[in-house]
Amino acid sequence: MQKVILKAPLSGVIYPIEQVPDPVFAQKMVGDGLSIDPTSQTLCAPIDGTVTQIHSALHAVTLTHSSGLEVMMHIGLDTVILKSKGFEAHVQKDQEVKRGDALIDFDMDYVATHAKSLMTQIILTNGELVASVEKAEAFAKCAESTFMTVTLKDELVCKSHAEEESEVIVSEVVIIPNTTGLHARPAAVLAAAAKKFDAKLTLLKGEESANAKSVVGIMSLNIQYQDKLQLSATGSDAQAAIDELLPQIQSGLGDEDSKPIISPPVAEITSEQEPAPAPKSNDPDLFIGISASPGVVVGIAVHIREEHFDFAEEATESHAENMRLDKAIIEAKNQLEELRVSLQKESNASKAAIFSAHHELLDDPELIDIASSMIDKGKSAEYGWQHAYTLYAKKLEGLKNNLLAERANDLRDVGKRLLRILTGQEPTVLQIPDNAILIAEEITPSFTASIDTHKVKGLCSTTGGATSHVAIIARSLDIPAIVGVEAQILEIPEGEVLILNAEKGTLRTNASKALIDKTLQQQRTLLREKAKNLKMALEPAVTTDGISIEVAANIGGLKDAIQSVKLGGEGVGLLRSEFLFLDRVSAPTEEEQYEVYRDILLALDGKPLLVRTLDVGGDKPLTYLPLPVEENPFLGERGIRIGLERPEIFRVQARAVLRASAHGKIRIMFPMISTIDEIREVKRMLEQEREKLRVAPIETGIMVEVPSTAILAEQFAKEVDFFSIGTNDLTQYTLAMDRGHPKLAAKIDALNPAVLRLIKLTADGAHKEGKWVGVCGGIASDPQAVPVLLGLGIDELSVSVPSIPEIKAEVRRYAMYECRPIAQKALVCATSSEVRAFLESKRKKS
Repeated sequence: MQKVILKAPLSGVIYPIEQVPDPVFAQKMVGDGLSIDPTSQTLCAPIDGTVTQIHSALHAVTLTHSSGLEVMMHIGLDTVILKSKGFEAHVQKDQEVKRGDALIDFDMDYVATHAKSLMTQIILTNGELVASVEKAEAFAKCAESTFMTVTLKDELVCKSHAEEESEVIVSEVVIIPNTTGLHARPAAVLAAAAKKFDAKLTLLKGEESANAKSVVGIMSLNIQYQDKLQLSATGSDAQAAIDELLPQIQSGLGDEDSKPIISPPVAEITSEQEPAPAPKSNDPDLFIGISASPGVVVGIAVHIREEHFDFAEEATESHAENMRLDKAIIEAKNQLEELRVSLQKESNASKAAIFSAHHELLDDPELIDIASSMIDKGKSAEYGWQHAYTLYAKKLEGLKNNLLAERANDLRDVGKRLLRILTGQEPTVLQIPDNAILIAEEITPSFTASIDTHKVKGLCSTTGGATSHVAIIARSLDIPAIVGVEAQILEIPEGEVLILNAEKGTLRTNASKALIDKTLQQQRTLLREKAKNLKMALEPAVTTDGISIEVAANIGGLKDAIQSVKLGGEGVGLLRSEFLFLDRVSAPTEEEQYEVYRDILLALDGKPLLVRTLDVGGDKPLTYLPLPVEENPFLGERGIRIGLERPEIFRVQARAVLRASAHGKIRIMFPMISTIDEIREVKRMLEQEREKLRVAPIETGIMVEVPSTAILAEQFAKEVDFFSIGTNDLTQYTLAMDRGHPKLAAKIDALNPAVLRLIKLTADGAHKEGKWVGVCGGIASDPQAVPVLLGLGIDELSVSVPSIPEIKAEVRRYAMYECRPIAQKALVCATSSEVRAFLESKRKKS
């Protein structure tokens, strides 16, 4: 076997590559090697060879030995940001050098004070050539000390460098469409898809790379919107892997949150462009955070202390420790699968998806490799695992992408679950008193999902964001929560009375008795009102002058349907059928869909069910339904346009809905209809499937979501049986404002007079043809909007399930003859704020 001897390229202290404070190097993403903390400032050639790469920032250079072995030297950490300042190159690309030749001079003082670290990495980048490596320890002397002795594999030594490169397939460049970057969910989709192939798959982002089968590896690249990536593949199925994975990356990997941005991307964030820090209150008794789940509550402070584990750092039997780790991973997966299945049975898809993502983290090869590497060096399974997940959690927290930083909490949650199994330590049982407001540095999803909602009235943490998994669960449990609060809240005395206003994102201490009493009185008033509404929930919603208004539910599954009946829902005005299509690797079958629609109809016990056909598109794609990357997905392929473009998807769903009609009153509704031709074509396909099944016709309607449909409502009414106005999309299309845009979202209000005029056009057009019209957008759940919607001619309000009793009660407060002049006055207002001020003045109290 051929040996290649590398001399030290610098003088200094030698460190194992695993100790480099940068996971990209520590986990050997680039390759195996060593690091030097230098005492000299001229980087010298460790071998004879050719300069095959020198970075434009002059902080990194690669030499290639005659055997094909590549040696990359990377001076310092995060030194690319210095843009060559402090560096001077003595060589250029393709230059032949001898061992000991000067390659790059660097100013140690400047680099040390302007970069993360001076530690310099010497990496063997094509490890497939290497059979073994003997590494030096302690101190190195430049050009004199033997640094590494590399033994090459016999069967590969004779291969030329060009032959090695010819075996690697590199894809074309793709541009990331995900506006939040590749955070946990799309990263998990990509990793899961990549694991189906035997090929070695590497994601390339500039000079950075990561294992495409690793969720954490992908996230560590901090891939942002419009970043350019390539996929490198080596192996027998390399081309097949690229052919399948590249379209998925181009289409956003099923990320529902991908939305277009208005301003062009900034290549580099300067200090002037950094976002302003979170606001701090000038009042020492008022703490400001981010609202994660709405509500106002008075309670007492209860601190959640960080969980600690006791275990030995060292272990003698590395094989036995690796076996323990493997066994613990299997047990943790089983626990998470039980949780996921349980939540799925409860039709709680959002929580189930969180623990499904946790399950995926336990399969992450990079985490497991780091833990195993530590075990092989004589560490215990507990130490190795804790080292691995802590390392990556800190890396994620340091990223500028908030969504990725928030996933650090999930990683620690999974990490602690596994440590409990390894140590046999039972989860800490917190004795929670009544009316508790929990305060913590971090609150994990597992803890949030298991808390007693009868005792816990609020949550408050110094970490996390409005999009974090903890926020999702808090909202589903209807627990007020704020996150990202100043660290001083950790010093609040245990048991102190607090006022948590998650509507405004504040936590107040040392509240006066008068303020506490006032807040409690407000709570009692709201609770009495809520109890009264609930008591009357099963009564019909009839105005004081005898006009019946149907109040139905917007639902996302069977559990919601059952709850809506209990709360007085008079049917389902919107079933978001896409819940059947999400978080899967293939589309649901006709039988699967039929069974769900049937079960919901049976739960409704004769009440109508309105199914909206699949509403996805370029802004919220499905993994198994590749769609082209579009400059503006909201104006591209989405809603019914997908059904018309992919008729097999629509026809399967149509057959399932038609078959379910045997079990109750079912209606079908098509989203994003904008032209008469579209509704005629989709009705033609529906009728073809109905004739094949030989079933009776069902009511057919459309969503009114774009201005063209509202303007031509009278013509559309001749084609359908009903309209349902989707005010969320109608508002954003009318105002030309993305409702997800961080700077514009606050300006979007469905009570804008322009939107109200379109609602009136729609209602008038429907009624002229004898058709009914409902509203299923968010404004239908707003009590303040009820009189104006009734006055505009709306026949049905489809609202969120918890809102049903309150909206029915609101209908009962008004006479229709009162609502019509209210609506007329709202139509002549100039702004939505004027409309709201007017409605507040007219609102009736119970």
